[in-house]
Amino acid sequence: MLKFAAAFALLAAPAWATGLEIEIEGEGANGTVTIDLFEDVAPRHVEQITALAAEGAYDGVVFHRVIDGFMAQTGDVQFGRMGADMRRAGMGGSSRPDLPAEFSDIDFEKGVVGMARSQNPNSANSQFFIMFGPAPHLNGQYTVVGKVTSGQDVVDAIKRGKGRNGEVIGQPDLMKKVTVID
Repeated sequence: MLKFAAAFALLAAPAWATGLEIEIEGEGANGTVTIDLFEDVAPRHVEQITALAAEGAYDGVVFHRVIDGFMAQTGDVQFGRMGADMRRAGMGGSSRPDLPAEFSDIDFEKGVVGMARSQNPNSANSQFFIMFGPAPHLNGQYTVVGKVTSGQDVVDAIKRGKGRNGEVIGQPDLMKKVTVID
């Protein structure tokens, strides 16, 4: 019976890894950022992010919304690639379904990674943001999916937006390669 229980536990374990390694390049930032993903806090969101990363969907996607002192947003796999109509960046998602919110008591502070969404709390899909500093007004309102464990200096160097609502004018920095790591 114990062997069966152990085998079942292995089959029931999540199939995704525990982190992301993001190679960022651009006018502002160049380097690698490592993020520890919180699959115990937001399992559905982490599963979606890691699946998209494993497919290469995030490779070449820009940081389309970057607000100094607040956050850098990326992950629009539909409209967020260089060469696309960048005026639509931030309006798209992926071919996967939107996710129900997985709110937690983790505070939004420097290095925390959260899922972007519309007014509907259950509309997160592929976009995420990395915090430059604390934002207590986001606590309990957005799903926390992880935290930067190395490369925060690279995040801090991402080219800032100057346009409406943090829109990056000109050529934004991008995620050259996103890799799922253990």
